[in-house]
Amino acid sequence: MNPLMAAKAYAAIQDGALPTGGAAGAGPSGFADMLTSVMGDMTATSRAAETQMASAVQGQGSLIDVVTAVSSAEASLETVMAVRDQVISAYQEIMRMPI
Repeated sequence: MNPLMAAKAYAAIQDGALPTGGAAGAGPSGFADMLTSVMGDMTATSRAAETQMASAVQGQGSLIDVVTAVSSAEASLETVMAVRDQVISAYQEIMRMPI
């Protein structure tokens, strides 16, 4: 994940181009829906990496597939952690604002 990819993802979310998993015809997706989608994607990539590792241990998988799956899962986790850090930072900034 690099800054250009993050900027493109942000622009796509702002344009409504990314699928939200909601019902067709529903209104614009909220921030909570986006976070739910990202967490689901991260969980899916982690499970895929675990499956690849298990098949490699059993002698049925390729080491290249394992490395690719683990790398993808790591990138997803790093993205989720970066978003979490930014949300916490924004919350702390809001709490420091005078009323």
